[in-house]
Amino acid sequence: MPPIASEHETDTVLHARADARARGATVAGAMPYLPASSTPYPPPGVDPAALTWAETVAGGNYTHRILARGTRLRLADVTGEACAHLLLYNAAEPWERLNVADTVKIPWQAYLASGHPLLSGDGRVLATIVADDSGRHDALCGTSTALANQEKYGDSAPQGPSPSGRELFALAAAKHGLSGRDIGPSVSFFKGVRIRPDGGLGFTGSAGPGKAVELLAEMPVIVLIANAPHPVDPRPVYTSGPLRVHAWRSRPTSPGDPLWDASPESHRAYLNTVDYLCAKGL
Repeated sequence: MPPIASEHETDTVLHARADARARGATVAGAMPYLPASSTPYPPPGVDPAALTWAETVAGGNYTHRILARGTRLRLADVTGEACAHLLLYNAAEPWERLNVADTVKIPWQAYLASGHPLLSGDGRVLATIVADDSGRHDALCGTSTALANQEKYGDSAPQGPSPSGRELFALAAAKHGLSGRDIGPSVSFFKGVRIRPDGGLGFTGSAGPGKAVELLAEMPVIVLIANAPHPVDPRPVYTSGPLRVHAWRSRPTSPGDPLWDASPESHRAYLNTVDYLCAKGL
């Protein structure tokens, strides 16, 4: 009589198939929730049936998605140790992408907060920050690099113990046909930086667990997120906690919304966005 296969024996195709199917209902601390309505952590006031994306991203990991215009994206810092580095691209023409210089120039504000538009180099609004109870964000430093992580932590490989944000971005970008040349400066959420009186960078860290920020997609966008320590985090140990990501359909900023006329520069940026979308039939 042949031996009975153990629970996780995979020495044959049949055993491997049985093992894979047995793990189908496994729940992990960090995972996508499919369908999105099955998330154990629906955002407050949001009908789970309305969700189009639900995921918990582990520290030192990444995620990505294409979002429709008018989608509301919520990022939540579970333990106070997440740092969500973000890149945005025009999903129809991904050579148009987040331009951090214009993002801080058009609103005349270097510190990200609710009401802040995230602009492309073409003067259009890719997304708008529409809610924020953290206040600890950064548009000045970008994400971590392989060289910096190797010097600080001894390793930077994406599958290693201390992946850099840029290498995680490279993996996420490849899912959309993008390469390293398409990865520019990013913004980050949940770890703050302020300019000191002497011109240096002051790391303000986290606002604590449970904080969230919400963005509104003003056009169809490719979203890349790398959850990795901030590059000026002074701690010598690689520290990165889980990030919860949820998205649902809403409506984009339109005439009559306070954000539309927050300033002459913002008004022009939203007009540029709508004009482009109308011309493209989007």
